[in-house]
Amino acid sequence: MAEEDSGQEKTEEPTSRRLEKAREEGQVPRSKELNTTAVLALGAAGLYALGPFMSERIVDVGKYGFEFDRETAFDPRLMAIHLLTSVQEAGIGLAPWLALMLVAALIGPIGVGGWLFSTKAIEPKLSRMDPLAGLKRMFSANSVVELVKSWAKVLVVGFSSWLVLVYFFPGALSLLRMPVEGAMRGAVDILIMAFLLICLSTALIAMVDVPWQIHSHMKKLRMSMQDIKDEYKETEGKPEVKGRIRQLQREAAQRRMMADVPTADVVITNPTHFSVALKYQSESMRAPVVVAKGADEVAFRIREMAKEHNVPRMQAPPLARALYTHAKVGDEIPEGLYVAVAQVLAYIYQMDMFAKGKGPRPARKPDMPIPRDLRVDPEPDKPV
Repeated sequence: MAEEDSGQEKTEEPTSRRLEKAREEGQVPRSKELNTTAVLALGAAGLYALGPFMSERIVDVGKYGFEFDRETAFDPRLMAIHLLTSVQEAGIGLAPWLALMLVAALIGPIGVGGWLFSTKAIEPKLSRMDPLAGLKRMFSANSVVELVKSWAKVLVVGFSSWLVLVYFFPGALSLLRMPVEGAMRGAVDILIMAFLLICLSTALIAMVDVPWQIHSHMKKLRMSMQDIKDEYKETEGKPEVKGRIRQLQREAAQRRMMADVPTADVVITNPTHFSVALKYQSESMRAPVVVAKGADEVAFRIREMAKEHNVPRMQAPPLARALYTHAKVGDEIPEGLYVAVAQVLAYIYQMDMFAKGKGPRPARKPDMPIPRDLRVDPEPDKPV
């Protein structure tokens, strides 16, 4: 990276592109403690909700396991069938809780980093076999945190387990003198409370571990200023990429522009080098709007499109040059050209009425005055 070449420190927050690339490589923040807490929490909730059902099934299995006649006891085949039935009944009783634990194991990683499947994370890398890099990881800040976290887990979970034993020890001893059914229900109650206490202890560790994992992940992905510059050059900064983007944008704009030509009221031409298509609706427009314009090849395509869709065309070189130079596609024409364009539209309307036999033929083409500040002289190599 740039840091190795220039010695720059990675002090900048990672860009969105850097985060996206890291995610593609399988690098996302993960918290094992959050996963453990999620499994234990859902497990405890499942025991609390399904405890009565599970305890009844286990009691029934226990009764069934010890209730058999003399013939079954001395027949290996019947005993095997008896055992298989007991296992099936126990499986039915535990199946809902085991399914809940499976769901917990699957959704636990989504809490931090989201769901991710990437084969790059398991690809073999020679850098992982570097002994120097291994020693560096062993004595890194992350390793120290993991060591402290491991000791904290042992102490917190051990202390919680000791509390459970102290609190429930008399009750657990009393289970030995109870009937099987009552002892099973009591054991389930103790198990649920133990789960709840352990969940609380692991939740405390997860509350510390999750922010640390996110901070560690973001710190690992930090970039230097040179990294940011290189990334910009690799994406939007490359001239060929920017040129290609501009080309695609021009092509898309031209396609949209050509699609609007059939809706125009008139196409004013140079007659060969410039074409400008105008549209005017008195009910909704304050002034005529340029729906398409172009020079040379694009001008030819506009004329052909207008001819194909019977859009009136009119040769007016000074007006065509003025409109092409001073008006943008989608904008209203300049105020100085209102009179000239109004004369053109009126002439087109009169010609249309004459063609339909509803009016006289216009005597002559309009004058189409162009203000001095909007006039555009023809280029020397292009005829008027």
